[in-house]
Amino acid sequence: MDYVISPITPEDEPFLWRMLYEAAHLSEEGNLTMEDLMNHPELAKYVKNWDYEKDTGYVASLLPSYQPVGAAWLRLLTEENQGYGYVNDQTPELAIAVLPEYRNHGIGTQLLHHLLAIAPAYYPSISLSIRSSNPALNLYQRLGWQVVEGTEIINRVGGTSFIMKIDFNK
Repeated sequence: MDYVISPITPEDEPFLWRMLYEAAHLSEEGNLTMEDLMNHPELAKYVKNWDYEKDTGYVASLLPSYQPVGAAWLRLLTEENQGYGYVNDQTPELAIAVLPEYRNHGIGTQLLHHLLAIAPAYYPSISLSIRSSNPALNLYQRLGWQVVEGTEIINRVGGTSFIMKIDFNK
């Protein structure tokens, strides 16, 4: 499978919403729609009012069609507007997803590698919120992410989630 990874552009915003839908596992929660996502304040903050100077990320697109199949992005949220993976005002949160039919082909790993290559120049660390049942947990651990102690919670579907963080200044 050939694909290219490129920086997120304004044209990618509709696809970011689709990726947020996948990342939030809304397809697993019944009949929640994209409109539900866009009106859900706790989730919409990961895409709404995207700032192409402050926010950063990458999209993976198939070749030769350039159909987007995955995205990973960082969003710096504040204490007043915390996300699920909030640690502090200097640590952006990671959002990442790949369309179901393209998972397990290394696309998410490559998206992460692209973000991890640039992030240390701008941030001391990156955080994320993850469900304990998420298969990507092993990938994050292999790349150096660690569970932030005391962050385990019961998530909105009754499972366990926690925050992980990777520090660059160690």
